[in-house]
Amino acid sequence: MNEFLELEEKVVAVLKTVYDPEIPVDIYELGLVYNIDIKDTGFVYIDMTLTAPNCPAGDFIIEDVRQKIEGIEGVKGCVVNLVFEPEWTKDRMSEEAMLELGML
Repeated sequence: MNEFLELEEKVVAVLKTVYDPEIPVDIYELGLVYNIDIKDTGFVYIDMTLTAPNCPAGDFIIEDVRQKIEGIEGVKGCVVNLVFEPEWTKDRMSEEAMLELGML
């Protein structure tokens, strides 16, 4: 496996440790992460959203993502772009998240 894929797997694993304090499912399985872009420079760019634009935990979640990604060996920095298009819907959730939340 090449270094790029290994780093991407580490990034995804770390994203699965970030939770919205009000929801017992991680942000990755909730479908809040829209894009992960890892540059040759060692910077990671993440496009993500929140379940609602006025989410009171939004700043906390974004900072948690940034700090955890920057803690990965080989990552020089992380930029988290908060986007609201496309709008998040429950359809973005993984089957695992739906099971956890009793939606299946």
